[in-house]
Amino acid sequence: MSVPSVQYSDDQAAAYDAVSELLRGSGINLDDHLLMPPKSGKTSVLAVTGKAGSGKTLLLAELYKALQEAGVDVVSGDYEPRRKKDRRTLAILAPTNKAASVLRLRGVPATTIHRILYTPVYDPEYERIAEWLAGSGERPEIEGLTDLALDRAATFYASNKSIPGALAAAGLRGSDFITGWKRREEPLDIGFVDESSMLDDRQFEDLQEIFPTLLLFGDPAQLAPVNQSGTMVFDKLAAPCILTLNRIHRQEADNPILDLAHALSDPDLSFEQFERMIEEIARRDERVVWGQRVEVDLMARSPVLVWRNATRIRLINAFRQVHGAPEDALLEGEPLICDGLELPLKHRKKRLDLEARGLIKGAQVIYLGEGRKPGFSRLHVMGAEDPQVSAASIVKIEKPDEEEPFIPFAARMGATFLHGAAVTIHKAQGSQWDTVQVFAPDLYAAARMGRSEAGQPLWKRLAYVAITRAQDRLIWVVRNRLAKPTTGLQVDDLRSVPAAPLQLSEPQELL
Repeated sequence: MSVPSVQYSDDQAAAYDAVSELLRGSGINLDDHLLMPPKSGKTSVLAVTGKAGSGKTLLLAELYKALQEAGVDVVSGDYEPRRKKDRRTLAILAPTNKAASVLRLRGVPATTIHRILYTPVYDPEYERIAEWLAGSGERPEIEGLTDLALDRAATFYASNKSIPGALAAAGLRGSDFITGWKRREEPLDIGFVDESSMLDDRQFEDLQEIFPTLLLFGDPAQLAPVNQSGTMVFDKLAAPCILTLNRIHRQEADNPILDLAHALSDPDLSFEQFERMIEEIARRDERVVWGQRVEVDLMARSPVLVWRNATRIRLINAFRQVHGAPEDALLEGEPLICDGLELPLKHRKKRLDLEARGLIKGAQVIYLGEGRKPGFSRLHVMGAEDPQVSAASIVKIEKPDEEEPFIPFAARMGATFLHGAAVTIHKAQGSQWDTVQVFAPDLYAAARMGRSEAGQPLWKRLAYVAITRAQDRLIWVVRNRLAKPTTGLQVDDLRSVPAAPLQLSEPQELL
């Protein structure tokens, strides 16, 4: 193994060597930076598992750097150069926009699974800009686009490696560049999948069709996908194909949130003992808060995490009431969660377009106002590389003790949304926020019910997932109270301001 730039633990070094051996068998030698043509007919899957803080993301990032240095082309979701014979490729994927954005913040060019399963159809004029930025074409001359705008695009791409971001820096929008989407026709090469505990069997099968070499990174302590019988896709792999990381690297930084998460592995720990532990840590560390009420100011961008649907609906309606939201309309700045797409089969192209732009089930968005057509909404997709979209929307506001949701407005068909001021812990998997509020009475209810999942008390799995969504601060809310807002809902920081006044074509509504 070549000497890495970071100091690995023993289990990380062993995992790195195992992955290197897997890649060597597929024709990529990381030691000598030697690339051979891809081998056909052989499929390999390896999983790297470990709890939060065990170094999975660090290992993924270092393997990405090593493959890039060896000459492997990184395929992102925003642009793919014309295929070269025998080229070796790597795609780094996550199930959600939020999960992909966490990796991108660490310098790893991740995209969503949807953006790899479906490939973009490019406008030929602007594809010349992408080819130039990616190093496979000459600097273009585009009518109406100045040299200064191209320079801004090149400067942005040099540091961010994002085609949509570079186009935005030049004063263009992704909708100018990408005209549609189609199902990927040719397989790729190597796939890294983060947050693979969220994958269901169908997604796993799709990925295996595309990637002959697939590396899964996942946390076995999280919640399994719904309808997966408490199992994750990597649980079904043979034992030699699962590499486990045990050392908790981030504990060296004295992270009390991770300390709490890992304390849940104690089989003798009761819910009452766990709460006493939280209360004690909160007295001496401001990163953990023993909350007497839900802080409503945080709910617009960081939803309260709950277990029960009834709790979620009550909190959402309380949030809307304290902000004075009318029953027949949404306020700018209200958070929404995409609940899927309501489109007939004949509109498959429109479905691909919406999904590729980030409107996949579970996506967190912020409502920016009405679109130009009835039933359309202007939305900011949190974590997406090109976050501003306008789409036909069906918004459902659920009411306590009512079977049918209230619908403030709806298009005939399009993306469906639930309110996002509170979400279930299941739906929060794959996302992270600076500050997370966990509604503890719900977890107490789960503990009292005595339910288990995959041999562990359900309340512990719920608590583990909820706690590890917090990057900097955890608020453990113990009372069924809601604070008053200190300010109205804000959207000014989300509005997209073009880098240049140039607009070469009228932005198109989706659908």
